[in-house]
Amino acid sequence: MCQAVLVLILLAASVLAVAAWICLLAARGRFWRTDQRLPPAGRADPVSWPAVVAVVPARDEAEMLPQTLPALLSQRYEGGLIVLLVDDESSDGTAEVAAKLAAELGQDAGARLRVLSGEPTPPGWAGKVWAMAQGLRAAGEADYVLFTDADIGYAPGAVSALVKSAIADDRVLVSQMALLRTDTVAERLLIPAFVYFFAQLYPFRLVNRRGGRTAAAAGGCMLVRRQALANAGGLEPISGARIDDVALGGLLKRAGGCCWLGFTTDVISRRHYDGVREIWDMVARSAYTQLRYSLVLLVATVVGMIWLYLLPVAATAAGLAVIAGGGGPWLALAGVASWAIMAVSYVPVLRLCGLSPAWAACLPAIGAAYTAMTVSSALRHRAGRGGEWKGRTIQQPAE
Repeated sequence: MCQAVLVLILLAASVLAVAAWICLLAARGRFWRTDQRLPPAGRADPVSWPAVVAVVPARDEAEMLPQTLPALLSQRYEGGLIVLLVDDESSDGTAEVAAKLAAELGQDAGARLRVLSGEPTPPGWAGKVWAMAQGLRAAGEADYVLFTDADIGYAPGAVSALVKSAIADDRVLVSQMALLRTDTVAERLLIPAFVYFFAQLYPFRLVNRRGGRTAAAAGGCMLVRRQALANAGGLEPISGARIDDVALGGLLKRAGGCCWLGFTTDVISRRHYDGVREIWDMVARSAYTQLRYSLVLLVATVVGMIWLYLLPVAATAAGLAVIAGGGGPWLALAGVASWAIMAVSYVPVLRLCGLSPAWAACLPAIGAAYTAMTVSSALRHRAGRGGEWKGRTIQQPAE
């Protein structure tokens, strides 16, 4: 009798999971699709190309810069383009490597690059936001500022495409989610899911809706209209933001600006993750911040992840056992249905990353891993190690 009741409870929960997945796919801004892209290159050029300053915060990036900086310095852009690298207290010769790369590319690239020695981070500021603020201050009267990361590579014409879209669609922020590396087994297993879960939290279609409340950006590539940012108070209102891209998108939207966030294969992250531990550290740095350091939200997130991602597997296994014992197929069908729906929703991101759709079957295990990373993030925060990165521990707000 108890077993029958347990099966009924599991069946009810599984049916609700199926319904939840259907609602997510139909009503959550179609988050699972990757169709939010910049318009084709055929759009007319601006009458005059505005001045752009690319601000690159760089902390100990000497190894990464040879893979990314030349492409940015070599962009064909009809207007003025300056690349301002903010050396954020590096100890590995980042500034010297940047200057050498520019010299090797020739006189034009050398004239385009400026290296700024970053000042120590003042109290109340997150390190990256402070580096961005120094670059913004040095950008002067530039029309647009491109906030980008040291690990981001740009295809030829990528900056022009960003500017053209910002002007044509009257956007104060145009951001693209960089295509992340998927070379190692750990990257193939976990990195596409990072994009998938981000889009689930901040559906790109809803971010791009004029007048909508959903706000976000992808920190590796954010083209911002400088005057709009100045009108919103500059970066000081988000000085302590640990998730700077989402905070910047929210700041500009609250100020009445129109923002756009999309997918691309022309902006590529060269950052490599050789094993699970490196990806784990990357996610755990900010996951609890995303939950606003709330224990209630942490518990709700863990329960929700178990229900949506792990219950379908448990229901499928239990349902097969029921069938083997002479019972009906309903529990197994409910489990398989929700598992199949979640797998289908993951396929577009896998295709964007150039991976086989077969990886979609692993999504329950991937969801379990990200749940564990989120719990780990909370534990690190409570141990005083929240936001630990490159020898710098971000001070967390008091609870």
